[in-house]
Amino acid sequence: MENVQSELREQKSLTATNDFFDERPEYTDSYDKERNVVIRLVAPPKKNAKAYKITGIEDVASKNDWKAWIYLAPVLILLVVFLLYPLINTIFISFLKNYNYATGTFDGVTLENYGIIFGVTKYNDVLETNFVNYAIPNTFIIVFVTVPLSTLIALLISVGLNKLPFFQKFFQTVFFLPYVTNAIAIGMVFSVMFDDKGIINFIFGSNIDWLGSGQAIGMIPLCIYIIWHSLPFKILILLSGLQGIDKQYYNAAKIDGASSGKILWKITVPLMSPQIMYILVTSFIGAFKEYTSVVGLFNGPGTLSGTKDMYTMVYYIYDNLSSHTSFAAAAAVFLFLVILAFTGLQFAVSKRRVHY
Repeated sequence: MENVQSELREQKSLTATNDFFDERPEYTDSYDKERNVVIRLVAPPKKNAKAYKITGIEDVASKNDWKAWIYLAPVLILLVVFLLYPLINTIFISFLKNYNYATGTFDGVTLENYGIIFGVTKYNDVLETNFVNYAIPNTFIIVFVTVPLSTLIALLISVGLNKLPFFQKFFQTVFFLPYVTNAIAIGMVFSVMFDDKGIINFIFGSNIDWLGSGQAIGMIPLCIYIIWHSLPFKILILLSGLQGIDKQYYNAAKIDGASSGKILWKITVPLMSPQIMYILVTSFIGAFKEYTSVVGLFNGPGTLSGTKDMYTMVYYIYDNLSSHTSFAAAAAVFLFLVILAFTGLQFAVSKRRVHY
């Protein structure tokens, strides 16, 4: 008897619930724009009562939109003034013939600037070869040599530091010092070390003119300097990621008898893929814009060697900014497109390789 009564109560409850949903009017949007009110479900309906009640409460989110725009206005203004406008202006200047940086005058619109920097079109009966022969190759060598090597070295150093129970903070400070040291000062130290009578030749018993023998030899100290100077920031990011990994993964791997190499490549690297991705994106962008290392190490792209053989793309832009502004603008647009393409490619790869 009690079971029957319990079943009857359950059926009544289900019937009441179904009646509630049957009586409830369909409403797809909870905000009535015309009446400027919010429609809210305030309580379960009584018999023959409406499921919704119209209140006079205004939609706070739509009412305070203007406050959000006020908060964003300073940042948006800075982005427009220092990012959007210079970008559009640079693209415009790259199509102007004989643009004068001081007066802002030009002789018309042309595509010759791109032909000139790529050595296709002559300028004053002479082909411009510095950008194609030196700036582009040097920049790509810097990018594809320094970024992978520095990331790998930073990863190995971070793993070693993470295992140190003592003096970890001390070594973190030591490794971070190059990041807060002036890049030009570091370049001057490296230029003394790689001088023909410097400490490098003394240690190896060689007599190589590292800084004055041209493009092939000069890229060696340049890449070493860039790798050494870029390590601290990468170590800091990777070490923070390592310390956030749950130790149970490593304990399980040790129980299964996994080697240190397998633990590194099968556990550490996949779990740190977001940090590695961030480092690769920022490092590629920074390497494409390399400039201060050439100034610090060589005191200019061709001061010691007599030619422009240590040009990078950014150095070419700065070197021609005053004298040939249109060429510099064309080179800047090309650099922008290259960085954009590589960044887009990295983000496309990250969708399959990065595990969040």
